[in-house]
Amino acid sequence: MSYQIPDHRLPSLRAVLARFEAARSVILTTHLNADGDGTGCETALLEFFREREIDAWIINPTPFPNLYRFLIQDPSRILHAGSEEALRRGQAADLCVVVDTGEVPRIGRVNPLVEGVPKVIIDHHPPGGRPIEGLTLLDEGAAAAGELVFDLLTLAEGPWTSSVVNGLYTAILTDTGSFRFSNTTPGALQVGAELIRRGAAPEELYRRVYGSHPIRRFHLLRRALATLDTAHRNRVTWMTIPREAYAELGCEPDDLEGMVDIPREVRGAEVAILFREMEDGSVKMSFRSNGEADVNALATQFGGGGHVKASGALMRGEIGEVIRKVVELAGEMVTDLEAVPAGETQEG
Repeated sequence: MSYQIPDHRLPSLRAVLARFEAARSVILTTHLNADGDGTGCETALLEFFREREIDAWIINPTPFPNLYRFLIQDPSRILHAGSEEALRRGQAADLCVVVDTGEVPRIGRVNPLVEGVPKVIIDHHPPGGRPIEGLTLLDEGAAAAGELVFDLLTLAEGPWTSSVVNGLYTAILTDTGSFRFSNTTPGALQVGAELIRRGAAPEELYRRVYGSHPIRRFHLLRRALATLDTAHRNRVTWMTIPREAYAELGCEPDDLEGMVDIPREVRGAEVAILFREMEDGSVKMSFRSNGEADVNALATQFGGGGHVKASGALMRGEIGEVIRKVVELAGEMVTDLEAVPAGETQEG
């Protein structure tokens, strides 16, 4: 059975497509520390606008990840958010497309560049406390924002260039954890199949994203593994990326891709956390859930957010104290879950 766009998405898809077709100058952006979903969507949409001779530029709040640069045909279309050209392009734009987030804080310094510019938001995360105002295409049931962009391009009848199919396949591949997480729905698999039929090469894309890393990543991993720890009968697990090791080895954010899955793989783990000491003294946290624990609820307690199964947050403080506080709250969460019979809520 071939893929069919879910009926409930069609009104929003048609509205977004009409807005796209009316644009003449577009800024594409995504969240801080862009991932495969955000960059894959940007790649595909850049091609969509290029095919229609609509001027489009990528301006992200943090640098475009080197890991995903292979997706971009024309790297000159990526602008640094602090550049004069980015400011000029932002002021000249008549549309800003935000993918894989709907939160003002998550687009950081891009927000003032596109102040007053009409926006389209394409997202699959639960709405947060500071939403970006604009025309929104939101479906929490989508495996990735890339699934929604695939629907848009299906409705628009393409284009299906290599940049489009590789970008969208990468988006879904990464957000489903290589099609193994619980968001790997029949729809996500059907989209993946359609993209392969249109030219995406699964083996090559897997190797590009997961199977080719610089040696410094493995040296960093060796240092980080020494910090692996557990609490609450192994139900809460965590690992820390030491700031000194990260700096000494000359690491980049790409080198951390997937490292949160290591504490997640400890037998019995329900909540896994990767802590990273930042240069400014803050601590970046990535949360993952193996069971019923809602790590989005955990992340929001520290001003972050994301999905039920995967979220992140940033917290200021000394690393040891941050770990103590976060592990304690995570422990309370898994303890509360243990006290609730399966299929019931705490209220019920």
